[in-house]
Amino acid sequence: MNIEHVAIYVNDLEAEKNFFVKYFGATAGSKYSNFRNDFSNYFLKFDSGSRLEIMSRTSMVDAEKPKYRSGYHHIALEVGDRKDVDDMTKKMAADGVIVVSGARTTGDGYYESVVLDPEGNEIELIAGNPGQRD
Repeated sequence: MNIEHVAIYVNDLEAEKNFFVKYFGATAGSKYSNFRNDFSNYFLKFDSGSRLEIMSRTSMVDAEKPKYRSGYHHIALEVGDRKDVDDMTKKMAADGVIVVSGARTTGDGYYESVVLDPEGNEIELIAGNPGQRD
């Protein structure tokens, strides 16, 4: 089994698309809009073949996003090795992207930093895959 894609609702579709294209090399498909259903989206494809769907509706309710809640928490993107994590974190910080936590090795063996996308969603920048716990 394979996860085909993950989807998130966002307020600013263009800002989110540009963020993932600029920093992660995502390729954006054509924007789809259905005005009758108040729905627009982009599918973003990454080099690995994984996809992220970003969606928006003008009628969305944007509730506060407390860090610890049920549901979506973060997206982890493998960006290369440890140096790549360090370099990308520095570049994003210089560009004004909020860095939640600088690069470190986590208790489960990942070397990562955490940044926020334009809508405040956590994105983990990780180096390789140390072999997740089963």
